[in-house]
Amino acid sequence: MTTTSINHKTILGGVYAAFVYNGLLALLMFMLCRLLFWAFNADLFPDLAASQIPSIAKGGLRFDLSALAYGNALWALLLLLPAKFRYRRGYQSALKCLFAVCNAVLLAANCADFIYFRFTLRRTTSSVFKEFASEQNADALLMQALADYWYVFVIWGAMIAAIVLLYRRARKPPPAASIRANVLFYSVSVVMLAATTGLCIAAMRGGFGRATRPITLVDAGEYVKRPLETAIVQNTPFCFFRTISRKKRDLITYFDTEEELALHYNPVKTPTPTRAFVPRNVVIIVWESMAKEYVGAFNRDLDGGTYRGYTPFVDSLIGRSLTFARSYANGRKSIDGLPAVLASIPSAENPFVLSPYSGNEVNSLGSILKEKGYRTSFFHGAPNGSMGFWGFLHLTGFDRYFGKTEYGNNADYDGIWGIWDEEFLQYFVRELGGMEQPFLSVVFTVSSHHPFKLPRKHEGRWQEGLRPITKCISYTDYSIRRFFEAAQQQAWYANTLFVITADHASDVLHSEYENSVGQMSVPIIYFDPSREIIGADLAGRMLDVVTQQTDIMPTLLGLLGYNQPYLAFGQDALDTALAHPAINYLNGVYHIYEGEYVLFFDGAKSIGLYKIDRGGGLV
Repeated sequence: MTTTSINHKTILGGVYAAFVYNGLLALLMFMLCRLLFWAFNADLFPDLAASQIPSIAKGGLRFDLSALAYGNALWALLLLLPAKFRYRRGYQSALKCLFAVCNAVLLAANCADFIYFRFTLRRTTSSVFKEFASEQNADALLMQALADYWYVFVIWGAMIAAIVLLYRRARKPPPAASIRANVLFYSVSVVMLAATTGLCIAAMRGGFGRATRPITLVDAGEYVKRPLETAIVQNTPFCFFRTISRKKRDLITYFDTEEELALHYNPVKTPTPTRAFVPRNVVIIVWESMAKEYVGAFNRDLDGGTYRGYTPFVDSLIGRSLTFARSYANGRKSIDGLPAVLASIPSAENPFVLSPYSGNEVNSLGSILKEKGYRTSFFHGAPNGSMGFWGFLHLTGFDRYFGKTEYGNNADYDGIWGIWDEEFLQYFVRELGGMEQPFLSVVFTVSSHHPFKLPRKHEGRWQEGLRPITKCISYTDYSIRRFFEAAQQQAWYANTLFVITADHASDVLHSEYENSVGQMSVPIIYFDPSREIIGADLAGRMLDVVTQQTDIMPTLLGLLGYNQPYLAFGQDALDTALAHPAINYLNGVYHIYEGEYVLFFDGAKSIGLYKIDRGGGLV
């Protein structure tokens, strides 16, 4: 036997072939589970079209690879250890047992939802342990399930038997090979272990790339048309893994009946507008990490009255817009911001899109205005799929997505987060010009993000100020100025309502904002070029009214004259007949704002009541 052939068998022996083969075997079992899940519950998906199968299969593969990577991580590590003992027969037998046990557990979870899904209409999550923790007759329930659904246990047993019978052990290389190729053996083994680890991490996260967040339950919405169908794309082990660290609040009952609760609070809005519906275009700019503190117009008293902020254009726009002295974010992350702004769903301890309820059918500005004939779209200059926005938006009525791929010019890529704001907002204007009216379109900026770089052509143009982010805020302000300069030349401009807000606030610059209220203060700006919808009496005014991101949807619908019932956790900020509280959650404490005061509530009792000055500080 030659050295070359020995090296080949040593390095590639059978370990990596076994890894790939057995991984594909487990994947095949997961795919079979998806087919069986659909077969058992086909009557719940009557509108599922054959044309959706490729999309569901693509999404299902992504979720299956993630679950399998989590569930088989220990097996993969032990199989690929850079050690010669990995070829021993006893060691390989132990690995076979580990693989069978791990996948038996994963497949049991999948099989259980063949039946249990019909009762919950969602894939089972880790909360099931808490739900059944107090059951005194758990053993009896299990035995009854065995009797009633014996055929599911037979299916599960057959899949485990197939795994055991078809499992492939790693081939042992020739004895001389491990002696002749020690250096090469260990070198290649370490490199292959590192490469395989990287692939497994990418599978867990749902993709490659620095801007790709780990996939969550709501990302399944990218591949289907209706929320319930996300269950076909998902798998139950994935739902366990992604919710295991999420808190599930116990149901707390404050009122005896639904009717009594509705007297105090009702998320179902039944508007009674004073005018007929006006189909104005709606453009919403969600500004990454934009704190209210950065805007000079909101902070005339800071620094002894000398503070000018970092947003000269927005300051000028505020002089013609409707704004609020007390405006707040509902969360501290980007994934908190979009559900709040577009669907009036606040974040609490867990972001909505990471919760088990993310697959519920909810209304949003997209779904509501689409019923009125609007074209709906979302623009985000980041690499497609980053942040996981599209899964949520696709389920809530947004039809088109424009990302870095659609932009199509990597020369304008910042190298980390996405297309520079100046160029992407100009692209946004051009695309809006080709859309049929009326339209609802949302753009999410990216440039005011760590590491707080500027395009080379603008380096040194804006001062850094008290924090590195401020020069990027000034850059995005300039980019928005250029957006409006271009938009003013478009025929749709005068027929459009604009909203500018943030996904969340960011670094604190002044001591007045160094508190939990200041850290949640963001701008909410409504601009009507025609002044016909907002009215000349409100254009340019800053109302001393509490408002929040979840108020944006009901306020816009109120301005447009929408008259159908809808669900929103916010209020129309211009409805003087309503109370105007706001709520957010930070560091284990709920903040409930009303008028000049904020109440701190820890979930069980009130722990503080403070007065807020107009700048956001606590008195």
